[in-house]
Amino acid sequence: MKPVEKIYWLRLGLGIIAALVCTGFGWATGVISPDASLYFNKFMNGLSLALLVYLVSYYIIKAKFLAKVEKPQKLLTMGIGIYFISWIVFWILFYSILAGPPPLLQ
Repeated sequence: MKPVEKIYWLRLGLGIIAALVCTGFGWATGVISPDASLYFNKFMNGLSLALLVYLVSYYIIKAKFLAKVEKPQKLLTMGIGIYFISWIVFWILFYSILAGPPPLLQ
């Protein structure tokens, strides 16, 4: 497998791990609940954690793959789309499982 393919699949896995981190953070701080309040704050907390995981992964990938790719810019951009798509899909999935169904309107 080529180095850029390894980076792509690594970013897919890191997107899932970032979703687990975001869900775990939300569960640990008590913000995961079925009520509809403060959705923007919950999203910003999750997005901040996802960006942090992405930036940390960039420096780890840079240390390992810098000599193996033709353009160093590819280390930053390769897999960015699949990372954020997998993060948001799995974060919504994990969040929905933990939050449960919303209370019925009365």
